[in-house]
Amino acid sequence: MTGFFTEEFSIEAVNGRMGARVHPRLAEIMESLVRHLHSFAKDVHLTTEEWEFAIDFLTKTGGICTEERQEFILLSDTLGLSMLVDALNNRRPPGATENTVLGPFHVVGAPERKMGDKITLDGKGEACLFEGRAITTGGDPISGARIDVWSDNADGFYDVQQPGIQPKWNNRGVFRTGIDGCYSFVGIKPVSYPIPNDGPVGQMLESLGRHPYRPAHMHYIVTAPGYQKIVTHTFVGDDPYITSDTVFGVKQTLVAPFERIDHEHAIWRSKFDFVLIPAAETASTL
Repeated sequence: MTGFFTEEFSIEAVNGRMGARVHPRLAEIMESLVRHLHSFAKDVHLTTEEWEFAIDFLTKTGGICTEERQEFILLSDTLGLSMLVDALNNRRPPGATENTVLGPFHVVGAPERKMGDKITLDGKGEACLFEGRAITTGGDPISGARIDVWSDNADGFYDVQQPGIQPKWNNRGVFRTGIDGCYSFVGIKPVSYPIPNDGPVGQMLESLGRHPYRPAHMHYIVTAPGYQKIVTHTFVGDDPYITSDTVFGVKQTLVAPFERIDHEHAIWRSKFDFVLIPAAETASTL
């Protein structure tokens, strides 16, 4: 090795320039990033035109980002990276409720409601009773669990996407379990919807022959003192996009039953238990 850049020793040349006082974790990440990037370019024999196209794509991705829209997260989501990072950092034993992506439409400060309350304020959609329990892996009820819920409306939009059209806090609410660990509320049977696809990520999906849709789901954040936080969805199993979620958020254990209980009034019921594990039980202990 002479220190000069060559095709054969490109990885060694770049990583060899790293300073001696670099934080060990930063050094580990950057060395691996350089190694994989260079190996990728060599593997596909990346052309100058393709490299320029990639730079332009990333520039446009950054250019469309605003406080309301994060196109880079959308890119991460559609490449499955968001779900992989979530999976790596939220390993749980069999039987515990699995995590999935948070999504961009969670809003802090949703109103706390009484058990059984209706969270749908716009009068649209097919009413659905959501109910279940917050429990331990041993089946014991968890009292005082905070369950933050939200979903799109029957037109496939979240309230924050349609200010002035949907009522504020439409299809949102916070519930706290009692000593029985039970929760219940009335929302709507969710519907599938497309992610924003009018930017670079949408163009990428179209070029790859992929659709931009997410299968119908209800969002949850479940927290309780002494237990790990759960960020998850429950999914409608017969949704046409259930096996092709554009952000790869579906896990088999999160497909929930949706039972029609009143055909005349299109009333549904979905039962799902949230199984929490102790906060001290980290991935390293599993």
